[in-house]
Amino acid sequence: MAGCDLLTDPVGVPRRIGYVSQAGSTAPENRAGDELVSHARLYGVSTAEATTRGKQLFAELDLDGLWERQPKAMSGGQRRRLDIAMGLVHVPGLVVLDEPTTGLDPQARANLWGHIEGLRRDRGPTVFLTTHHLDEADALCDRVLVIDKGSIVASGTPDELKSSVGGDLLTITTARAADVAGRMAGLPGVEAPQVDGDRVSCRVPAGGSALVAPLRGLDAARSDWTPRSAASRSRSCWSPSSAGRWLRCPTRWP
Repeated sequence: MAGCDLLTDPVGVPRRIGYVSQAGSTAPENRAGDELVSHARLYGVSTAEATTRGKQLFAELDLDGLWERQPKAMSGGQRRRLDIAMGLVHVPGLVVLDEPTTGLDPQARANLWGHIEGLRRDRGPTVFLTTHHLDEADALCDRVLVIDKGSIVASGTPDELKSSVGGDLLTITTARAADVAGRMAGLPGVEAPQVDGDRVSCRVPAGGSALVAPLRGLDAARSDWTPRSAASRSRSCWSPSSAGRWLRCPTRWP
């Protein structure tokens, strides 16, 4: 782990890992700089080196001028960036961020995203991030693991996972729903048309042809259907269904 053997070098493993907990790790009454230096000393970093590294991290994470401030007097975004600085002060090769944006407002969340991207780009550690926000995983991660009830149910790049469940929901309202559903079932790329009264719904490949191609297929099959309306909408989330169901998605279809 992190380049160390857990059995032969158990002390080396935690020295090479930086952990930023969801709950935070600073004492609200202490000065921010003192908290960071004390944390670095636990990893064997000298006070002088910890101070130098800490002030550099403060500058990189937009915490300039806050060295003497108490965490309780900081904003939520500033406290989260302080937590990240504490996780980086001993220069780890692996950084674990446990839901780093929980509780932040949209502006602070977007700001922290930029710092996490900068951390990966400029410092080069491996970042292991846990999150419930799929857009966050999409924006920040090279590889995503989806865990359900303690088991990994899907893995891949964000693009791979999105493409595995990608596509648009095509809904056609017609007086001949059953006939249209039967004909659409045989068209390339159309998945399991569902009939609900005078509506036919199915998933089709994403892209500009999502609506046009299936309708052209119906015309080519000389179906004597007369559509009342047709619409196509993309899925609002991309949690994979490899666990046998959509995972924690508020609605199956938009």
